[in-house]
Amino acid sequence: MEPFRVHILGCGSALPTLRHFASSQVVEMRGKLFMVDCGEGTQMQLRRSRIRFTKISAVFISHLHGDHCFGLIGMLSTFGLLGRTAKLDVYGPAPLGDVMRQQMKIFCHDFDYEVVFHDVDTRQQQVVYEDRSLTVETVPLEHRMPCCGYLFREKPTLPHIRRDVLDAYHIPVSQINNIKAGADWVSEDGERVSNSLLVEPADPPRSYAYCSDTRYIPNLASRIKGVSVLYHESTYTEEYVALAEKYMHSTAQQAAMVARDAEAGKLVLGHYSSRCEDEKILLDEAKQIFPDSMLANEGLTIDVE
Repeated sequence: MEPFRVHILGCGSALPTLRHFASSQVVEMRGKLFMVDCGEGTQMQLRRSRIRFTKISAVFISHLHGDHCFGLIGMLSTFGLLGRTAKLDVYGPAPLGDVMRQQMKIFCHDFDYEVVFHDVDTRQQQVVYEDRSLTVETVPLEHRMPCCGYLFREKPTLPHIRRDVLDAYHIPVSQINNIKAGADWVSEDGERVSNSLLVEPADPPRSYAYCSDTRYIPNLASRIKGVSVLYHESTYTEEYVALAEKYMHSTAQQAAMVARDAEAGKLVLGHYSSRCEDEKILLDEAKQIFPDSMLANEGLTIDVE
C-alpha cells in the first residue's frame, strides 16, 4: 500500500510550555503532503522532522485561535525565501483569507508563488479538496468560535490482479484493466473464467480525522464512523471537566467515547493543557473506555492502517 502517515509537529494548547509546541501536523498521503493547523514554531518542527517545506501542497486551518494559525505567515514567508513557485492552497474559516492577505501585502509581497485562500463553512460536512486518490472534508465542531475538523479519506482502489491465474490461463496484459473493472475472461475456445478467480479484494480505504478544538459532541462519532485513526483533542483530565465545559474543550475520556462510538481503529490524544504535567493520566483515563489509545508527541509519526 502507498504510505499514509501523520507527522505530529505540535500537540500543545494555547499557553506555551517547554514540553510541547502549538498545534500542527503534516498528513502524508499518496505522495502528497498536507498541513493541518500551523501554530507558532511549526517551521522549527518541520526542520526537525526533515519534512520538505516545498512539498506541502495545501494547508487546512481548523479555527482562528492563535495556537492553530500564528505560524502561518512565517511559513508563507519562508516558502518565498526558498524560491517556491508552486501554488499553495489554504483552507480555513473566514476571515482567515482576509487577515492573511493583509499580512502578505507587508511581508510577502515580492514572492513568486500564488497563495489561494478557500473559505470553509464550519457548519457543514462537505468535501473541500479532492484529487484522483483522496478527499478532504470538513467536520463541524463546537468551540468558542467557528471551528471544524478535517477528515482525510482514500478513494476506493481497484482490486489486485492474481498474476498466477493470468499466467495459468495465458491472459494477455492488455486485458488487465478490463479485469480490474470487473470483466470475466473468455478464452478463444469459449471457456469463461469468473472475475472472482482473477482478482483479490482491493485494500480497504484508509481514513484519518483531525478533531480539534471542540467540546464533547455525542453525535460527532456518526460523522467519522469507521475512521482508521482519530486525533481528538484531550485538553483536560476528568478532574477538570468543568473547565472543559466552560472553555468548550474535551477531556481524554470524552475523546475516548467519541472513538469508541465511531468504531475508530486508533485514538490519538493531543492538545494538552499547560496545567497537565503528567499526560499518562490522560492516557490511562482514555484507555478505560477505548483501549487502543495513544499520546501524541512532537516527532511522532503514525502509520494510518
